[in-house]
Amino acid sequence: MTSTPARPAASAPPSPAQPAFEYAPAPESRSIVDIAPSYGLFIDGEFVDGTGGSFTTVNPATEEVLTEVTAASAADVDRAVRAARKAFEKTWGPMRPADRGKYLFRIARLLQERAREFAVLESLDNGKPIRESRDIDIPLAAAHFFYHAGWADKLDHAGLGPSPRPLGVAGQVIPWNFPLLMLAWKVAPALATGNTVVLKPAETTPLTALLFAEVCRQADLPPGVVNIVTGAGDTGRAVVEHDDVDKVAFTGSTEVGRSIARAVAGTRKRLTLELGGKAANIVFDDAPIDQAVEGIVQGIFFNQGHVCCAGSRLLVQESIHDEVVASLQRRIGTLRVGDPLDKNTDIGAINSAEQLARIRELSDIGEAEGAQRWQPACELPERGYWFPPTVFTDVSPAHRIARDEVFGPVLSVLTFRTPDEAVAKANNTTYGLSAGIWSEKGSRILTIADQLRAGVVWANTFNKFDPTSPFGGYKQSGYGREGGRQGLAAYLESDR
Repeated sequence: MTSTPARPAASAPPSPAQPAFEYAPAPESRSIVDIAPSYGLFIDGEFVDGTGGSFTTVNPATEEVLTEVTAASAADVDRAVRAARKAFEKTWGPMRPADRGKYLFRIARLLQERAREFAVLESLDNGKPIRESRDIDIPLAAAHFFYHAGWADKLDHAGLGPSPRPLGVAGQVIPWNFPLLMLAWKVAPALATGNTVVLKPAETTPLTALLFAEVCRQADLPPGVVNIVTGAGDTGRAVVEHDDVDKVAFTGSTEVGRSIARAVAGTRKRLTLELGGKAANIVFDDAPIDQAVEGIVQGIFFNQGHVCCAGSRLLVQESIHDEVVASLQRRIGTLRVGDPLDKNTDIGAINSAEQLARIRELSDIGEAEGAQRWQPACELPERGYWFPPTVFTDVSPAHRIARDEVFGPVLSVLTFRTPDEAVAKANNTTYGLSAGIWSEKGSRILTIADQLRAGVVWANTFNKFDPTSPFGGYKQSGYGREGGRQGLAAYLESDR
């Protein structure tokens, strides 16, 4: 599989930011993964046939069909929930917490041992660059299991109330942008606190979840502790609405999150939602420009912009606007778009044709509303789903590209004059998942951060994650926290 990377136009002279040489292709081998012709469901410790239909999953970089996957029916979901309930009551719930921790440690080590296999499969199924899946997604997924394994026998000392105990069966629905990492965010705390799991991965990216099922078997995890049911919206709805599910955890769009909240309302189920975002990345006039530009690029072009907390709104102090935009454009001109399995690739493929259509639609609306679109000279592969890194200037807070979550490599640039104006514009959104501040003054960073309505605020960096830190949002970005000590609370009840 080959593709032509993005590069400056041939007539453009080299600049310090644009080296006058081409990278030789450095593709990762696909032979490390063995994709079966078809996959069933993982229920009660075994791969089983479902009673529903099937669907295909494709490589978004080439549109190649990778395999056929079972679409779980409501009856299949019921079978998985019953297996999870039995495991909770008979095996996992009564197990010594220290022994549960040993299983999580074992899973974490297996993820490390099979990291290359997971990384290649993730990039094939999702479209993200192998550098990101290899260096970020898989190591972080393992880190979450290591971290939560340490909590398994210390819950009495976590400050989460007297006699903390598991809820029971957790129904979990995860998105396509970080398939394995979102699995780890959900499964690790659930298991560490003594719950069992029924997980539904995204329809377009089920393969690393199914490989994780193999890891569960390799780790000798008791049957029924983790169950994986693949499918689309109907399968997820069956998981969420099942009467014997005690806890629902969802990461995805705000629209679907609303429907889940309505379905759960009035029931005994506990619910956490991590939804959309439209994060402000604020650059003050005393910021280190080169460092800020790297953070801006990381904030919006990491994972093709398929990040809920992406820094998609760049707020630049008016006096440095031109300098920042010029430096940003030079840096974007060096980004390489192409084969996700090439280790030199910076920006991979858009995950699906549907998502590509949405990105194109909102970008066209931005231009029609008067914003100025800029894209580097960029040759895109002929097959697959591709969109070049894009910057809009002359954007006002009223523009849709400044309000709607594009979920792609599209950056909107706005300006401000005073810190108060920066805060007002940053908070002028229905979302509240994350934000970033760039300044050399620590006092300014702390003052501004305290005024931002965002669950996570980064200072002089962006899109940095750690399993010890809680993550979650305000307003239409959802509620509840994942990660850290605070993330354990969503899976526990106590006597208080």
